[in-house]
Amino acid sequence: MTQGEHASPARRTVLGAAGAAVTGVAGAAVLGASAVLAAGPAQAAEAQGGSQDRRHGHGYRSLPTPTVIAHRGASGYRPEHTLGSYQLALDLGAHVIEQDLVPTKDGHLVCRHENDITGTTDVADHPEFASRRTTKSVDGVSYTGWFTEDFTLAELKTLRAKERIPAVRQENTLYDGRWQIPTFEEVLRWAESEGRRRGRPVWLHVETKHPTYFRSLGLGLEEPLAKLLRRYGRHRADSPVFLQSFEPSSIQRLARLVHSPRVVLLSAASSRPWDFVQAGDPRTVADLVTPQGLRWIASYAQGIGPTLDLVIPRDATGKLGTPTTLVRDAHAQGLILHPYTQRNENSFLPADFRRGTDPNAYGDVFGALKTYLATGIDGIFSDNPDTALLAAADVTTR
Repeated sequence: MTQGEHASPARRTVLGAAGAAVTGVAGAAVLGASAVLAAGPAQAAEAQGGSQDRRHGHGYRSLPTPTVIAHRGASGYRPEHTLGSYQLALDLGAHVIEQDLVPTKDGHLVCRHENDITGTTDVADHPEFASRRTTKSVDGVSYTGWFTEDFTLAELKTLRAKERIPAVRQENTLYDGRWQIPTFEEVLRWAESEGRRRGRPVWLHVETKHPTYFRSLGLGLEEPLAKLLRRYGRHRADSPVFLQSFEPSSIQRLARLVHSPRVVLLSAASSRPWDFVQAGDPRTVADLVTPQGLRWIASYAQGIGPTLDLVIPRDATGKLGTPTTLVRDAHAQGLILHPYTQRNENSFLPADFRRGTDPNAYGDVFGALKTYLATGIDGIFSDNPDTALLAAADVTTR
């Protein structure tokens, strides 16, 4: 995630291409050099109900393949997990918009990637909250800052969101202070409104963050999430929502509460889900990506969200190596794969797709995406959904 101090030619080129290119799904209407797509591939695919991208009947199988999931919204262009980031992602044509959920002190679910809001809000500028700064251990890692579980919703609403990595995405700081922290219910209302306006459902990809940690505080995430899903009609097997977590027990708990499609997120092969650590389960992610482990996941989930390195590992020099058998093995169990995360900046790309020496400049993103999508993954999380949509269109055109 890195951008230079000034608008880079690479960034202008990618955004311009997103508006000007005629993709294999539909032509894009250009509103201007800085405009968003008037009609993205998702809308076009909806209009062409019989196209190969919508070859399945209903539910998540009806989404275009590859599915582009806007990671925390269009977080490459706006501060993450804001209504502005979600709206831009939808306007760019993203098929699904992601939310990460953490609780407030009074039990509301809000959209933040972490409960530590030090880097994503202006809380440090509020002297009335200076005494709330503290050090906590979350999933075995020590953090010092301000945490959502120490604030009521009313208090959080006095804060403003800001760019999480300003040294990398300096252009995004233009929008610092523009939006509040949204509640998940506000996002559901926004999705309903946009769905009515566009004549199609707005898909969401919703993650429970640190569920074991929060349950130990009496702030379980799954029950209030399920209540909201039922209230807004997103609790059925064909509902336009995915539920995801790095903790399998959270997905199992959700499976008992609602029928919405579920995805188990998978980190580095050597890591262990925190609920496994707490329960004394010795299995690692490496165990979960074996045929036996995938069969176990398929007993309560419909998909997995592996890190891209589990699909194609990087070698000692940071270049892409040989794809693993994960795609084939997961598909054999009926699981879809939504790996994470595609970002345009050199610092996040495999070494063989970096261009130049500026870590914040854009590299050969399309080359990297072509390689990843060629493995047969069903979708991909992207901070830059316009870029991923163009790469996905290349695949479907072929």
